[in-house]
Amino acid sequence: MSDDIILARRMRDALPVFIAVASLGLALLIASMLYLGRDVLVPIALAILLSFVLAPLVRLLQKIRLPRSLAVLSAVVVAALSLFMLGTVVFGQVAQLAADLPRYQTNMQDKIRSIRAMSADSGAFGRAFDVLQNLGEQLQAPVPGNDKPTSGDESALATDVKTPRPVPVEVREAGSGPLTTITTVLSPLLHPLASIGLVLIFAIFILIQREDLRNRFIRLAGNDDLQRTTAAIDDAASRLSRLFLTQLGLNAGFGVVIGIGLWIIGVPSPALWGILAGALRFVPYVGAVISAVLPLGLAVAVDPGWSMLLWTALLFIVIEPIVGHAIEPLVYGHSTGLSPIAVIVAATLWTFLWGPIGLVLATPLTVCLVVLGRHVERLKFLDILLGDRPALSPRQIFYQRMLAGDPDEAVEQARDFLKERALATYYDEVALEGLRLAQEDIARGSITSAREDVLKHSINRLVEDLATIEGPLPSHRGSVGAEAAAAVETIGPDRDIASLVRSRDDMHPDWRGSTPVLVVAGQGALDQAVASMLGQLFTKHGLATRVVTHEAITQDPPPFGQDDGIALICFSYLDALSTVHIRYAARRLRRSVPGRQNVMVGLWRQRDPSTLEALRRATSAQVLVTSLHQALTAAIDMSGKPVEAAPRSHVAIAERQLS
Repeated sequence: MSDDIILARRMRDALPVFIAVASLGLALLIASMLYLGRDVLVPIALAILLSFVLAPLVRLLQKIRLPRSLAVLSAVVVAALSLFMLGTVVFGQVAQLAADLPRYQTNMQDKIRSIRAMSADSGAFGRAFDVLQNLGEQLQAPVPGNDKPTSGDESALATDVKTPRPVPVEVREAGSGPLTTITTVLSPLLHPLASIGLVLIFAIFILIQREDLRNRFIRLAGNDDLQRTTAAIDDAASRLSRLFLTQLGLNAGFGVVIGIGLWIIGVPSPALWGILAGALRFVPYVGAVISAVLPLGLAVAVDPGWSMLLWTALLFIVIEPIVGHAIEPLVYGHSTGLSPIAVIVAATLWTFLWGPIGLVLATPLTVCLVVLGRHVERLKFLDILLGDRPALSPRQIFYQRMLAGDPDEAVEQARDFLKERALATYYDEVALEGLRLAQEDIARGSITSAREDVLKHSINRLVEDLATIEGPLPSHRGSVGAEAAAAVETIGPDRDIASLVRSRDDMHPDWRGSTPVLVVAGQGALDQAVASMLGQLFTKHGLATRVVTHEAITQDPPPFGQDDGIALICFSYLDALSTVHIRYAARRLRRSVPGRQNVMVGLWRQRDPSTLEALRRATSAQVLVTSLHQALTAAIDMSGKPVEAAPRSHVAIAERQLS
C-alpha cells in the first residue's frame, strides 16, 4: 500500500512535466501541419480574409434587392477585376523599368567615381573602399591554369601531351511556334493564377454559405453556451472586417500619396512604387521601410546629382510617421487587440511557416487566436500571451506597483486614467479595491513589516502627487494608453455625483467654516491612506477637509476647535475590528468638538448591504458608507442642509446605492 502511495505521489509530481511535453508535442504537430499543408491552407486563409473584406459589399448589394448568389458573384468579380488591373499596371511598369535601366548605368559609374574621389583622402573609409575594389578585381580575374592556350602554344602542348581535339558542337533552337510561345509566357504564371483562382472560388462559397458555416462552427465549438459562442463569432467577424477594411483604405491611401509624391519628384515608374508601398505596408513595422529601398536606389541611379535621393528619402520620412503615429491610432484605436510583441512574434512565426504571404496574414490570424482566447475558457492563455489587455486587473496592477515601491509609474497611469474618468472613480474602483487586497494580505500575515512600510510610502506618494491635478473631473486631454483604456473599459462610466463640485455659496451656513469636514483615520495599517484619499476627494469637490490620526482625537485639548466650523465627522476604517470601539470614539469626539456635527462612518471592506442598518445603530452613526462614492454623495447632499436635518435620510441613500 505504501508503494502505491509513493508511486501515486511521484506520478502527481511528474504530471506538470507530462503536460508540458504533451503541449510542446501538440504545438510541433500543429506547426508541421501548417507548414506541410501551406499550398492548400494559404488559399483558404486568403479566401477567408477576402470574404471579410467583401462581406460589407455583399450586404450592400443585397439591400438593393439583388439575389444573394448574384451579389456574391458581383462582389468577387469586382475584386478580381481590381486585382487584374493592379497586376496589369505592375507588369507594365516593371517592363518599362527594365527597358530603361541600361540608360542609368553611366550615372551610377559617375557617382561611384565621385565617391571614390571624395574618399581617397578620408582615412579608414578610403582604405575600406580600396579593399573592396581589390576584392572585386580578384574575383573577376581568370583562374590560373584555366586559360585557353593560344595558337602559338598549341603545337608545343600537342608535343607534350596528346589530347583529343574538341569536337565543335552547334546548338540550334527548336522551331518556335504559337503553342511554344504561349507555353513560354504562361508557364511562370500558372502557379500564381491557379492560387488566385482557388482563392476566388473559396471566397465565393464562403460568402454564399456564410450562415451555414457559422452554424457548423458553433456546433463544433459546442452549442451548450450559444450566447458565448455567438458573441465570440460576432466579435471576431466585426473586428476582422473593421481591421481589414481600415487597413485596406489606409494603406491604399498611403500608396497613392507615395506614388504621387514620387511622380512629382521624377522617380521612374511611380505607380509601381506606390502599389508596392501600399502592399508592403500590410507587413507590420518594417513594410514601409522595405518599400522605400528600391525607390531610393533608383533615385541614385537616375539623377546625376543627389537632390532626387534626398527628396525621396524626405517623402518617406515625413509620410510614414504621419500615417503610423497620427492617423493609424485615430482610425484603429484598439481594434486589433494585439500587443506589439505579439505582432512581432506572429510575423516571425507565420513567415517561417508560410513564407512572405505569412507576413500579410500574421496580424489577422493572430487576431483570430486572441478572440478565441477571449471567449473560450480553455484558450484563455492566448489572450493573456498575445492580447493587448493587461494581464492583471486594475486593482491588482495598483496593488503590485505599491508593493514594488513604484509610485511614479502608478501616478503616470492614474493621470492617464483621469483623462477619461473622475478622481472619485479612480480612488473608489482602483485604489480602494487595491488596498482591500493589501488589507487581506496583511490580515493573513503574508506581508513583512519592511514590505508594509514600502506599501505605505508608495500610497502616500501617490496621494500627494494626485493632489496637484487641476480638478476631480475628467480632463479629456490627449490620448489614453492601452492599460488605462482597458481599465476605463472594465470599470465603466462615472457615477453622476462625480461631476458635482460644491461652491461656498451653495452650502448651508453651517458648512461654511474653514474646515467643515473632519476625517479621522482608524488604527489599521492602511486606514491613514484611505483617509487621505477621502479627505483629498472632499476638498477637490468643494468641501474643505482636515485629516487627523486616531491618536489625535485622544489629545486634550484636541487639535481643532470652534473656529474650524466642523459640520461633519467622518471615521475611516478599512478593517474595523470592533463596532463598540467606533461608537466610543464617535461619542468622545462629539463631546470634544464644540457645536453640532453629523457623524459618518466608512467601513470600506463591508460588502453586505443587509447589515448596514444594524452596523449604523451599533456605531451610533447617522450615515454608514462602504465606498468613497457613497461618502462623497452623502457629504455633498448634507452640505446643503442644516446639520440637525441630516440624520435619517442618508441611511436610506447609502442603502439604495448598495442595493
